[in-house]
Amino acid sequence: MAWWGGTEAAAGPEWGARTADDEARWFQVLLHVGFFLLLGSSLTRFLMRHTGDGTAPWVITLAAVLAVLYVAEPALATDRTRRQLWLGVCSAAWIAIVFLAPSFAWCSIPLFYLGLRHLRPPVAACYIGMLTVVSVTAQLRLAGRFEFDIVLAPPAVAAICVAVFVRMNQQTERQRELIADLVRTRSELAATERREGTLAERQRLSMEIHDSLAQGLSSQQMLLQAADRTWRSDPETAHRHVRAAGAIAERNLTEARRFVHDLAPADLAGGGGLDEALRTLARRESTAGLTVRCHIEGVPARRLPDRAQSALLRIAQGALANVREHADASTATLTLTYLDDQVVLDVADDGRGFDPAALGADGGVRGHGLPAIRTRASQLGGTLTVESAPGEGTVLSAAVPLAAT
Repeated sequence: MAWWGGTEAAAGPEWGARTADDEARWFQVLLHVGFFLLLGSSLTRFLMRHTGDGTAPWVITLAAVLAVLYVAEPALATDRTRRQLWLGVCSAAWIAIVFLAPSFAWCSIPLFYLGLRHLRPPVAACYIGMLTVVSVTAQLRLAGRFEFDIVLAPPAVAAICVAVFVRMNQQTERQRELIADLVRTRSELAATERREGTLAERQRLSMEIHDSLAQGLSSQQMLLQAADRTWRSDPETAHRHVRAAGAIAERNLTEARRFVHDLAPADLAGGGGLDEALRTLARRESTAGLTVRCHIEGVPARRLPDRAQSALLRIAQGALANVREHADASTATLTLTYLDDQVVLDVADDGRGFDPAALGADGGVRGHGLPAIRTRASQLGGTLTVESAPGEGTVLSAAVPLAAT
């Protein structure tokens, strides 16, 4: 990066570049106004003091040429070679007019900035030094004697101008870098949020599929296998199994359509609320080999939000699926308890039980149900507790604070 920047510096992000460009345009407008004020005042001073001087036509002509050249700069666009050639011609016109009328030396200040913009650092340093020497030489020739203020003033003015321009461009460059970092960070944050959103949606779909479609397909498989075994010996029972599998398939199709649109479970669509949905679930999950009971204790202080009702119903569905597939239980009980500060869902069975401490021993490859239940509870700010022992059944308890719902 050049130590004073320049127009050839890489542009920053679009909105950041607009801000920097607006500031640069305002500065250039002020610089141009200053140049023409200096040029006009120098020409006026010359004409007032040297009206009858034979050099007046030359000075007027050179001043007009210098003004035209200065105005022509924007037409050169971004062609570096053409700009450098233009700067050389403009400087030559200025040197000529300064030797004819030393008061035009003040017009070198805008030329300092142009040199810093269009020339490389070593060349620009030589260019500014050359302008300073020309100004000092012209002023000494006009004075006719050596004067310290003439020798020291132009270099001091040049040093101040260069310091201001360098500092300004350094700040502009830092601003561009900060804006670029900000935009890059914002883009990375947006990408991270998109990834997190994708993962969250993937997790939602996986839990919905596990708690609805997968359970239904598992039930259908068992019913169809039972129908196949009894097809010849007991056609009536086989037909009953097939009809039950068809009913489950129809219910699964309804569930699939609802969770694709991120709607509540079908059991909650009737308007009976979570209590009635749990009773319906208990009746549906009860079979000849498994009796599912439902108890509601307490009265809710206020209606549970749809999100909490959906999550608790899915937790109950997932827990009963685990009971059906793994517990070898004969009885399961759903208990929904409304307390002052929380709502608690307990799912208990009299099955074979297990050791909760050994759940992670196989890396969780046994199933997706319990992790999904735990995730649903945590999304509501709640907790999940599993109490079990081999041969003593299992009690799963999900507690959700009412403040979180």
